[in-house]
Amino acid sequence: MTVQLYARDVGSGTPLVLLHAFPLSSAMWLNQREGLAPRFRVVTPDLRGFGGSVLGRDDPSIDLMADDVAQLLRRLGLRRAVIGGLSMGGYVAMALCRRHPELVLGLVLAGTRASADTNGARETRIRQAELLERDASVQVLVDEVLPHLVGPTTLRQRALVYGRVRGLVQSTPPHAAAWAQRAMAARADSFDTLRGLRAPALVMVGAEDALATEGEARAMADALPNAELLVIPRAGHLCAVEQPDLFNQAVGEFAAAVAKTDRGAGRPG
Repeated sequence: MTVQLYARDVGSGTPLVLLHAFPLSSAMWLNQREGLAPRFRVVTPDLRGFGGSVLGRDDPSIDLMADDVAQLLRRLGLRRAVIGGLSMGGYVAMALCRRHPELVLGLVLAGTRASADTNGARETRIRQAELLERDASVQVLVDEVLPHLVGPTTLRQRALVYGRVRGLVQSTPPHAAAWAQRAMAARADSFDTLRGLRAPALVMVGAEDALATEGEARAMADALPNAELLVIPRAGHLCAVEQPDLFNQAVGEFAAAVAKTDRGAGRPG
């Protein structure tokens, strides 16, 4: 059963829906709302359990998270939108392409992968979920996930950015994080979805991303019928947070080009 997502909705024009990374919230898209809202209608939901959205009582499922987003788009009256997702948000975006392809005007995938988890990665997620539930604390995320969310350049040169990311991780509800970890552990491979996508796509990865590699980004771009690949320098996993100007420029140019094919989407600009 879907839940009604809380979303920040700013600007006007072609809709651009951005889905956040784990274990953050739509607060991570602050620079995108400020930088892209003058040209686009920027919608940044909190995925279920995060930020202002309730968790619900359903079993963990990336597909259900995608259905939540589809319900949000319809509630906002958006016929189609450019859908962007970073990390976990990318998994949800790909599930949306599979389950609700009619809503996808264009696809932006950043710091994510189309393959299912390896056995080792799945075991790590389940172990972390169990600790989150047992301790009702996100300390395991601070200890084990946070160090990999940004690249070495950010750690050395962008203390404020790292501090902001750390604060977002620390404010994550533990049970929502556990639910999301179980959902990601159970997700299916999405390469067939990408091969069948009719909408154009932009794949981005931070040059210093240790969680989703350039090779994995290239594999997604190769599977997509109509995609471009961009490697963002001096950025790790959270490339949109670490290099917002480069990220916004790329997404803005992509969304503007895609918009020419569907002038009727969303609110008039």
